[in-house]
Amino acid sequence: MTGNPYPLGLRLAGRRVVVVGGGAVATRRVPALLDAGADVLLVAPELTPALRAHVDAGRLHWEPRRFVPDDLDGAWLVQVAVDDRAAAAAVSAAAAERRIFCVRADDRAAATAWTPAVTRHGPVTVAVLGGGDPRRAMSVRDAVRDLLAARAGQPNAEAGGAVPGRPSVPAPGESDTDAAQVGRVALVGAGPGDPELITVKGWRLLTEADVVVADRLVPGLLLDELRPDVELVDASKIPYGPSRAQEEINRILVDRARAGKVVVRLKGGDPYVFGRGGEELLACAEAGVPVTVVPGVTSAISVPAAAGVPVTHRAVAHEFTVVSGHVAPDSPASLVRWESLAGLRGTLVILMGLKNLAAISATLVAHGRPARTPAAVIQEGTTSGQRTLRSTLGTVADDVAAAGLRPPAIVVIGDVVGALDT
Repeated sequence: MTGNPYPLGLRLAGRRVVVVGGGAVATRRVPALLDAGADVLLVAPELTPALRAHVDAGRLHWEPRRFVPDDLDGAWLVQVAVDDRAAAAAVSAAAAERRIFCVRADDRAAATAWTPAVTRHGPVTVAVLGGGDPRRAMSVRDAVRDLLAARAGQPNAEAGGAVPGRPSVPAPGESDTDAAQVGRVALVGAGPGDPELITVKGWRLLTEADVVVADRLVPGLLLDELRPDVELVDASKIPYGPSRAQEEINRILVDRARAGKVVVRLKGGDPYVFGRGGEELLACAEAGVPVTVVPGVTSAISVPAAAGVPVTHRAVAHEFTVVSGHVAPDSPASLVRWESLAGLRGTLVILMGLKNLAAISATLVAHGRPARTPAAVIQEGTTSGQRTLRSTLGTVADDVAAAGLRPPAIVVIGDVVGALDT
């Protein structure tokens, strides 16, 4: 007997899968299970913010406690995502008693199933097992993905397309030898939510990364494709207030790069559209760390497009304005001149504005924007959870509350909302 694994594609839609653990490994594995339609039960005393977002959205059920064998009742598959070997062995033993396949992040040899290195290209899913060697599996997986991209006409390195990174330039007063010992940082825009909307260059940099510092809104399936040895830092879990948290993120980027690591700062949308990417670049530059900026597909344009709303349209709108709504219009901290925006005839796209939508819409109407102006709100655009609400400026806040829409969501105000209606 060779003991080679038997390859199999599991159809998990509607079937119970138990995930034990709420840390970085679970954060990476759960999105693929949800994408498969699995009925996920997550058992862990604590969760990362990314996993908590799935719970809050009702995508999975969470038991905030330690594992008990009865958790496996009715399960088809178990994913053990803890680094406590004794706890993992207990879950594995309970699974074996019930003849349920068990994946173990802590010990591949003790597992009855392995998670392969996966790449997705439209309807095609390629899963590679490397005989117990994750790096071999990842290498083959990446080669297959490049081949699929080439066959689809996408650029690749050999064809002169996007190539990850750029040559490291020594900081002033630094020798070439010193520069070689310093890693690099890439600020990568992950796009609005659909994992296939990351750029080719952004994805290639992810395959090279030693450390990934990720925001809560990055597509979870991208994290599922990281190498097993990649350090995943959940940036949304960093404590303190916003300013202190940003300082800590900057410190992590610089420290890991100075240790010779390839660091990817993975951000939802585009790094420079309300993403504080400029602050991170300045912090790295001050520390002499080379930085590559990879633009991303911003949700301000792509999410409306996915909902059938063009931000401009001939004879309808010749301009569009993107604004952050995270600060209320009457707040002293607001930098937005809402009264000026009310006088514009073009499209207004509001990011992070759901909490203040009632105040924003009332302010726009008070300063002259007609209450009958069409409005749309798109929740979780470009993902399987996308929801779209059509309304008017005067009633949109009440309609959103009645529909139970929640962040992340994009608000679009203007005649373009109905421009493509037939």
